[in-house]
Amino acid sequence: MLVLTRKANEAVLIGDDIKVTVLSVDSDRIKLGIEAPKSMRVFRYETIKKVVLENQAAASVNVNLIDLANLKKNAKQDRNEK
Repeated sequence: MLVLTRKANEAVLIGDDIKVTVLSVDSDRIKLGIEAPKSMRVFRYETIKKVVLENQAAASVNVNLIDLANLKKNAKQDRNEK
């Protein structure tokens, strides 16, 4: 991991076309500006990590297909009775 010290309005270049600029520093938070080509997707790491963990949890759930079919059937009957 490369560790750099930057002040407000200072930037770092990643490759030829990604520029990360420190916009402001406020106590324990910094505001970053990221300039990258539109084809480059930029995500918050925490958001992607959460989605991956939720997908893994959903993929590991055991579902009884007969129970699922009965649940759907019962829901349809309930709607028809109303």
